[in-house]
This record gives sequence, C-alpha cells and structure tokens, in this order.
Amino acid sequence: MTLIGRTRARGTETLSLDSADTRNALSAALVGELADALTDCARDTGVRAVVLTHTGTTFCAGADLRDPPHPDALVQLLRQIVETRKPVVARVTGHVRAGGLGLLAACDIAVASTGADFAFTEVRLGVAPAVISLPVLPRTDPRALARYYLTGERFDATEATRIGLLTAAGDDVDAVLEPILDGLRRSSPQGLAETKQLLTARVLEAFDRDAADLTALSAQLFSSAQAREGMTAFLERRDPSWVL
Repeated sequence: MTLIGRTRARGTETLSLDSADTRNALSAALVGELADALTDCARDTGVRAVVLTHTGTTFCAGADLRDPPHPDALVQLLRQIVETRKPVVARVTGHVRAGGLGLLAACDIAVASTGADFAFTEVRLGVAPAVISLPVLPRTDPRALARYYLTGERFDATEATRIGLLTAAGDDVDAVLEPILDGLRRSSPQGLAETKQLLTARVLEAFDRDAADLTALSAQLFSSAQAREGMTAFLERRDPSWVL
C-alpha cells in the first residue's frame, strides 16, 4: 500500500499524504515513504519545487499512536524538508495536529484554506512538542506559542498566519498558491537553492544545537506513565485521569 501520492505538473512535484483512514498520522511507514519521495525530488533535475499536501479532511494528525516513528526518524524527516535545496510548499485544507505542525513549520512556504484548524495537542496526552520545536520555535511568535503549547487549544488559519506558522490563507487555497508556484517556476534552480540556504540557516542551527536533547526528551516522555494514560484515554475517547 502506497502512503504517499505523487504527481507532477510544470516542474512542481506534489506529494500527498495518502492515509486518510489514519488521518495521515505519522507512522513509521509514512515517515519512511515521505523521506524517500523527498530524496527522489532532490535528485531529479526536472523538479523545481515540491508541494506537500494531503487526502481526506486532515493534513496530519501527528504521531500514529499505534505505530509511532522513532524520534530520530522524525528529526531526520524534518531536517530533510528544511535542508533540501528545493523549496517545499505546504498546501493544507483540513486539520493539523501535533507532529503535523512540525511538517508545516519545516516547509519553506505554507498556505491553507480558511477552514483549516491547528492545535499542539501533545500537552493533553502527557508529552511535549519536543522534536517538532526544532522548526517551529525559530519560525513562530514565542508569546503565541506559549499559549498554544501549554493549553492545546485549537486555532484557525487567520491566527496561524498571524503567528508565523502559515505564509497565507484564503477561501480558495489553490488561488493563494497559484502566484507562489508561478514565482518559483520563474526562478533559477541555483537562485532558489542559495536563497533557501540563507533563509534556513537559523532553523538548521537549532537542529545542530538541540536535536539530540529533544530526541532524548521525546523518547523519555513517550515511555512515561502519564503518556501511557494520555494515549490510552485518547484511543478510548475519554478524559485522562488528570482532568479536573
């Protein structure tokens, strides 16, 4: 079963998270397939830019609680998106949760429909947005993150744009995307590669400095008793024991 759909038009390779039955959760298999697809795009001289999108009503629900990727694999995937010398553009028309926001923040440009919504839900499961902070923290308003990291509240596309998680949002996401992709097609491969390197330098510094510590923290939290309770409660559709 293929978990990543692939199409190409005018030098833009579209990679679609295609596991709608799991709400495109980040399983070990999906993370591996997406990494392989991005590697192919990086090597293919016919690809000018990559669009990362989804099937179904959810862009990505975060880690697959039944088959989570190892934190190292998620770090490597996020770094690959940031580090590849071709622009990666997120196209979102649905819900984005937890680890899905890491994918969003790793992309160079992110656009969404006005009906999309977002939440850092880790704190409600007994864990923390550790690994995804590598791309999220350098690109997002810190005061807003303090609220949404700590509360797990949902917020809309307008707010996501205001705080820096999105580049733009609109009723018709493809209309928003059209001038962006046109601009990328008109840009030289060398110009895009070198400009992206300038833009991502601070994000990659965070990976170099913090990836090992945040990977260890993620593994520690996911194996904790509170995380087991939070994830069990989520799967059983009940409140965890700590809810007052």
